[in-house]
Amino acid sequence: MATTWLRTSMTLTPSGARGMATLKDIETRLKSVKNIKKITSSMKMVSAAKFTRAEKALKPARVYGGGAASLYDKNEFAEGEDKLYVAISSDRGLCGGIHSGLGRTFKALHAESPVKKAVVVGDKVKAILLKTMGDTYLSTFNNVGKKQSSFTDALDIAEEVLSHEFDTAEIAYNSFVNVVSYKPIIKPTPSAANIESNDAIYTYDEVDSEVIRCYQEFSLANIVFHALKEQEASEQSARMNAMENATRNAGEMIDKLQLQYNRTRQAVITRELIEIISGANALD
Repeated sequence: MATTWLRTSMTLTPSGARGMATLKDIETRLKSVKNIKKITSSMKMVSAAKFTRAEKALKPARVYGGGAASLYDKNEFAEGEDKLYVAISSDRGLCGGIHSGLGRTFKALHAESPVKKAVVVGDKVKAILLKTMGDTYLSTFNNVGKKQSSFTDALDIAEEVLSHEFDTAEIAYNSFVNVVSYKPIIKPTPSAANIESNDAIYTYDEVDSEVIRCYQEFSLANIVFHALKEQEASEQSARMNAMENATRNAGEMIDKLQLQYNRTRQAVITRELIEIISGANALD
């Protein structure tokens, strides 16, 4: 009876190949995290420089914005039912939850009383509110946040707002508090008709409709400019903090990966030494 021997082909895997592959994976990940840390650290320094400029530009803007809004703050004007909402954000991300916080404020307003008219400044809040309030957009502005806003930008937004009919314009933006905090606020601005209907306007001098209209246009532009500067300072401080946190997290991850790499490498070396000693003993 003939016996047939079947030779099976075997692929020999070098000892420690699995450990070496794991080492390679850890080394690749460690390298990528180190690169991310370099990027976030650089972005933090850039944001810090931009924040310094934004904070410096905010101080005079607050003077003009506060002066323009003082008339509206110290007098009561009829709000009316026809409200136009202006949301001011930017096009840039990587700054924590600053844009989503403003979006939540608008969604809360929309839940209480449906928003029917909205002018949106910045692509971030535009994208956040598109699903729930997209049909209320009268106009949108983009290319915001790539460079410092000027008074000309505020004039363009104010002219767009004034091209629509409303009783009160509610301007929503993030107000800068300090380096680590900001808060979304809403600043109401009455229309020229509501200003004209208030008798307090005529207490010291007689003004006509043209004067009131010019004053309302100029004050609205000042308030929008102030809101843009508040938003810029808040965004740069939020981005600086976000990049600082990202850099710190990357550093912690690098420490853990380095420890894992060292332990894995030591285990591979130990296993290889054991195999070499075992083979030498077997030869003896």
